[in-house]
Amino acid sequence: MSKIKEVIKRNGTIVPFNPERIMNAIYRSAVSVGGRDKETAKELADKVVIELESRIQEGFKPNIEEIQDVVEKVLINNGHATVAKEYILYRDEQKQKRESNAEQGSRSAEKIPWEKIWHVYNWTVENNLNTFEKLNAKIDAGNFTDIVKVAEARYEKDVDKAAELILKRSDKLKMVFISGPSSSGKTTTTIKIEQRLKKQGLSFVTLNIDHYFFDLALHPKDEFGDYDFETPQALDLPLINEHLKKLSAGEKVMIPSYDFKQGLRTLNKTPIQRKDNEIILIDSLHGLYPQFSEGIDDEVKFKLYLEPLVQIKDANNKFVQWTDIRLMRRMLRDSVQRAYDPQQTLEHWHYVRASELRHIIPYSNNADFIISSGMPYELSLYRFLLFDKFAEWVKLFKGNPLKIDAYTRAERTYNMLKGIRPIEDDSAVPTDSVLREFIGGSEFEY
Repeated sequence: MSKIKEVIKRNGTIVPFNPERIMNAIYRSAVSVGGRDKETAKELADKVVIELESRIQEGFKPNIEEIQDVVEKVLINNGHATVAKEYILYRDEQKQKRESNAEQGSRSAEKIPWEKIWHVYNWTVENNLNTFEKLNAKIDAGNFTDIVKVAEARYEKDVDKAAELILKRSDKLKMVFISGPSSSGKTTTTIKIEQRLKKQGLSFVTLNIDHYFFDLALHPKDEFGDYDFETPQALDLPLINEHLKKLSAGEKVMIPSYDFKQGLRTLNKTPIQRKDNEIILIDSLHGLYPQFSEGIDDEVKFKLYLEPLVQIKDANNKFVQWTDIRLMRRMLRDSVQRAYDPQQTLEHWHYVRASELRHIIPYSNNADFIISSGMPYELSLYRFLLFDKFAEWVKLFKGNPLKIDAYTRAERTYNMLKGIRPIEDDSAVPTDSVLREFIGGSEFEY
């Protein structure tokens, strides 16, 4: 039992001391540089606790910075300089994020696809959908079906353009990556692009990246102890890269198989080979992550990025945040497809967001084309489906120092949804809509 009972967070709140968080932080840093030894991570974490206890009197509460300073010292003194460097880099990165006042999280200006955003914003202005007031007025006038039609047409136009660009390069292309953060609509968009290109005579072989997860026991955890499936280090990146190189060269590979119920991977399970007239189709969170396809010529790759770039201002004249749209989408999808309670999704969103800010969004401008999967009208559906739950979460998490992130997101989303008209009847939404991936009723099988 540690002498340390509580620690002081950066915002001044006092929370229980949890040594496992130190172990998780060390292990995550080790995983980032290729290590997967949890026992060593635990031994190092124990040394950090011993060092902390030797410095303080019983009952003293260390702050987060003091703990992190000791972690760096222990890593370096025990011959883990490479891991220490990664830990220091991540720590500095988090500091910069905290100091950033950017409205869209911590994304710096160069990471934001400004040109695409301008086109989407221009579309919302032209269609009088750029504010809640205008959207509500159209709904009140009985024009919800018309809103759905114009929004779906804009998205389909994006998909058409992506397919057209792929077709133009099809003589050299060997692989197409469809990437984007969680709940951006990758699965539906992948199906739609494949449908369009098959009509033009192209053939595809699909590579399911989910089979490249490491065994669950080797997965890194976040600082709260949750298994982090969102980080690229949860995937066997060297094996993915090796297989992509061989497949692009026309060689046969044996891909692994992953059992999600048991959290175990079996190597060399299924043969796959790309024929001369086939393109490898890859739907993955991390398709744009450099290590994913490093060493493969860019001319044989087409990189597509998705994000619901809804450009609409709420009742307080603030743009709706895309991460909140995707959070609500994932709540609905997880509740149906994974039997997750929406509250679980909210409480786990912190590590989803942390990973995408570090490993996904920074590479969005490396894409060959960006599709906006966002629909202004989807907010009205979420207002009906989730508003009461957000009201409950605001009350539940208020004042809880261990649930600050969940409370902040719940309060922001609750206040945003208050200003939008609810729509219960979703029959106007096409069965092939990207939103059906989340609200149910899709004609596609996921």
